[in-house]
Amino acid sequence: MKKYILTVFVGLLLISCGGGGDDGSDPVVENKAPSVPGLVAPTNNLLCIDNMVNFQWNVSSDPDSDALTYQIEISKDNSFAQIAYTNSSATVSKSVSLEKGVRYYWRVKAIDSKNLASNYSSVFQFYTEGIGLSNHLPFVATIVKPELSSVVNTNSVVLEWNASDVDVADVLTYDVYFGTANPPTAKVASNQSAKTSTQSLSTAGTYYWRIDVKDNKGGVAKGQVWRFTKN
Repeated sequence: MKKYILTVFVGLLLISCGGGGDDGSDPVVENKAPSVPGLVAPTNNLLCIDNMVNFQWNVSSDPDSDALTYQIEISKDNSFAQIAYTNSSATVSKSVSLEKGVRYYWRVKAIDSKNLASNYSSVFQFYTEGIGLSNHLPFVATIVKPELSSVVNTNSVVLEWNASDVDVADVLTYDVYFGTANPPTAKVASNQSAKTSTQSLSTAGTYYWRIDVKDNKGGVAKGQVWRFTKN
């Protein structure tokens, strides 16, 4: 009987020392990423008359109420391969001195105190005013459809893009390059005003395309290469 009572007592003692979890550890609380910041200024497609540019964005929220910092990236290309400036900020604004007469693209992400980051914001583009410039180059074309790396199941495809220029009076035209070579070398349309181009797909495989944007003053913005696959 004494041996039985001792066994029960030891068992209760072990249970009471079990702690918060099955292994005696505290439960793990998952950290959640902050929300994506929204861009405020400079607005999209703006011509900045001063090369000291004040960047502003909206405050992000954090589900865990962590302290936030913001990472800003400013690039000379819309794929952010040519970073002109990057830095972190505890506030939602940053003044940056940039080159004159240059197209720039910018974006921001929020990072919490545990180093978990949001996705980057959308990308805004702007132009800094140059000295004595009478014309600004168009912005690089942006893809609409088919989406990058998407799959097409039809025998033809409608290519669609957007383009803009800070010189709003400029007339824009487009050269379309399309084919199975990467980069595409076949120019299938020249100086067209429409922002769409219908192309036949003869065989299955990967197709590549590019849009060069031209203004009526000789300015040309060569596009990046996009791709999609036909089943």
